[in-house]
Amino acid sequence: MIASMTAFGQGKFTAQCGVISVEIKAVNSRYLDVLFRMPDEMRLAEQPIRERLANGLTRGKIEVRASFVRPAVETEQQLSDAALQRVAAQLAHIRTVLPDTESPRFHEMINLAGAQQTQTEPEDWAQACLAALEPALAQLLEGRQREGTRLALTMLETAKQVSAIVSEVETRMPVLLATQRDKLAQKLKDTLQNAFPNGFTHISGAELSERIAGESSLFALRIDVAEELARLQSHLAELEYLLSGQQDSQAKQKTNTTPAASVGKRLDFLFQEMNREANTLGSKAGSLEMTRAAMNLKLLIEQMREQAMNLE
Repeated sequence: MIASMTAFGQGKFTAQCGVISVEIKAVNSRYLDVLFRMPDEMRLAEQPIRERLANGLTRGKIEVRASFVRPAVETEQQLSDAALQRVAAQLAHIRTVLPDTESPRFHEMINLAGAQQTQTEPEDWAQACLAALEPALAQLLEGRQREGTRLALTMLETAKQVSAIVSEVETRMPVLLATQRDKLAQKLKDTLQNAFPNGFTHISGAELSERIAGESSLFALRIDVAEELARLQSHLAELEYLLSGQQDSQAKQKTNTTPAASVGKRLDFLFQEMNREANTLGSKAGSLEMTRAAMNLKLLIEQMREQAMNLE
């Protein structure tokens, strides 16, 4: 399945220690880069989350944000006699060193007593974070696949334009060679006429035809782009194969695992090769029409390359 690297996912999980929220933001990156933003209580969850993300993602800069809200505790339970006595004892001890210490306010006492009752082990936070991560990751993967499908369709539409230009150049090549042959024949005749007003008395028709044929052959070899056009057609077939997701299904049938090589990296290499063929086509251009075709090919290939940079 073709997937983009840009997406967002969020999930929540209610545990005894509180309500945990996890958000995942993903943007483009050459490699898998995971960044965490979470309270210290949840730091133990970093490594399990990193391993879980590595199993589902291959590329992208991933930012994981986690937060929690402690469960509400009834005021009557928070302000029990035992809790008040602990606060009073602690305040009395502090005043032996700092006599001017003020008494805590009502809401401060509630928060302090509540925090004491809701203390949670780090392992519990880690398990709750992983539970909240699953719906966030599922949402992220779904968003990546939807965006990847749209990008693949856009590139396939652009590839059709590339194929149309290649086909047109293939069709025009015989006409271009014939036109150039006529130009060369006329140029040779004009040159002989200017150099020798009676030049055609010194060279036979057969010799002139042989010279024209030789020059035409040299020109045809110089501007022969059949090999480049064939490679472009082959690259277009490979592009359609990669964007169809067939290589994923075949790899899974063989290994029953997700393939290691990413489609985005394969496409990046493929577009480099296509751009090289377009450059060669431009350097061999024997007419303005061919030059324009090479320029249009390069523009379309660059458009596809920019889209492929978003793919995983």
